[in-house]
Amino acid sequence: MVREMFKRQGLDRRQFLISAAATGAGLMLGRSAFGQATGAAAKGDKLQIAIIGTGMQGNNLIINALKSEQVQFRAICDIWDYNRDRFSRVLASQGHEVNAYEDYREMLDKEKELDAVIVATPDCYHAEHTNACLEAGLHVYCEKEMCHTLEGARSMVETARRTGKLLQIGHQRRSQPRYLHALRMIEEVKMLGNVTHFNGQWNRGIAQNEKLGWGSKIEMPAAKLAQYGYGSMDEFRNWRWYKKYAGGPIVDLGSHQIDIFNWFLRTPPTSIMASGGTDYFKDRETYDNVVAVYEYQVGDRLVRGSYQVLNSTSHGGFFETFMGDEGSLVISEDTRIGYMFKEPTARRRDWEAESEKVDTKDGEAFTLKIGESLDPSGTQQAEREELLAEASKQGWQLHLENFFGAIRGENQLTCPAEIGYETAVTVLKVNEAIAAGKRLEFKPEDFKV
Repeated sequence: MVREMFKRQGLDRRQFLISAAATGAGLMLGRSAFGQATGAAAKGDKLQIAIIGTGMQGNNLIINALKSEQVQFRAICDIWDYNRDRFSRVLASQGHEVNAYEDYREMLDKEKELDAVIVATPDCYHAEHTNACLEAGLHVYCEKEMCHTLEGARSMVETARRTGKLLQIGHQRRSQPRYLHALRMIEEVKMLGNVTHFNGQWNRGIAQNEKLGWGSKIEMPAAKLAQYGYGSMDEFRNWRWYKKYAGGPIVDLGSHQIDIFNWFLRTPPTSIMASGGTDYFKDRETYDNVVAVYEYQVGDRLVRGSYQVLNSTSHGGFFETFMGDEGSLVISEDTRIGYMFKEPTARRRDWEAESEKVDTKDGEAFTLKIGESLDPSGTQQAEREELLAEASKQGWQLHLENFFGAIRGENQLTCPAEIGYETAVTVLKVNEAIAAGKRLEFKPEDFKV
């Protein structure tokens, strides 16, 4: 609908008043961006779903899935009794009576009415759980990182292709209105001119990196932990800090934003240099502080950029910046961040006189506001309320709804398996570059399965 609207109306100067802090137009524009849709579930019927892994991210996904009227939870699976009991009660309180399982294989064997499964287990189990669900004839929403190894990620792409089932990877920014709109403004309106550089960061302070604990009454027996591949309760609760299970903060946090670099530049990188280590938290295995430098070949231009994940300071929080010869854009999932800075030598645009300006620590900037958008006749767009409603949703909810809609054949995935794999290659190479202590090159075939 919105694609046709923009095509019909063009971009009037009043229509530039669209906010990076709350924009919705790009969401519906981007819903048919990637992936093969399927009409597996009848419209009007609730999708029958299950979830494997009900830890912190599983909790987040359950909460956001419950905001959708498209689904009915039928089962949950977790090896920890505490989580199974807790989320069985939570779902029951919302009208979702579920069967609870410790072993995902038993769940797949007994639950014959499922349409899809959400996989929110530690990264090292993503391939095993995703492939099993796909082989069982189910569509899968798998949290990022796609897998902690490229072999595992590659197998997920291959299984999705072979089974013909949908596989959405949880890079939720790809379904967010603010990012979809920002990309449109960069590509169609050329508000930055030629993009020449980028940077980004996700910094977290000490308080945000405290290890997760557990009570003695809910501790799992050592035998059960060992049965499922964990050496201790600490490893189970804090798996992100152990190399056996994950790639550390650069993968856990960085993949969200590094994925944006690939997406906005419309190409994967050509090289990577990186430095990092266990600089602060000496009781952990994965790198707690990482700085990476990427190079991209964008047409005839070499575009360089840096990215950092620091876990001993929260300074600056998290954001991404794209810089061009006519301006720069700073954007973030933090809705307080969304500005465009104009280069003094840039050409004047028609919309500038009617655009709001604010003073920031980096100088005067344009803020872009949806809801104030007017059509060429000077009246409010008819789609305004719908766009605002979409923009008010959490990114996870929008990404899940994109997945649910794709199952129904209403749209296509915004982050199918092939995109997830491309990002996994880009991100996992950071740790390899740190270990090698040198610049590493990418080949185009590295990103293909």
